[in-house]
Amino acid sequence: MNTSDLKADLINRISQLKEKRIMEEIQKLLDFELNENEYVLTKPQKNRIAEAQAEYKKSACLTEDKANQDIEGWLGEK
Repeated sequence: MNTSDLKADLINRISQLKEKRIMEEIQKLLDFELNENEYVLTKPQKNRIAEAQAEYKKSACLTEDKANQDIEGWLGEK
């Protein structure tokens, strides 16, 4: 599907939406993607980033393999 076909399909599908919530979510996504301004983080977001950076510096993080093993273990529990 080329770009113009994709745009036409999206316009058609959006015009058929009935749920306001979904339209609002699409609007948020478009606003975010089309906004050329710098994204401003909230204080809690900045705090969480600082916390994650501190954890990383202390090597208090999982490797991808270990995280996958943990997830497999959780999914296997019944």
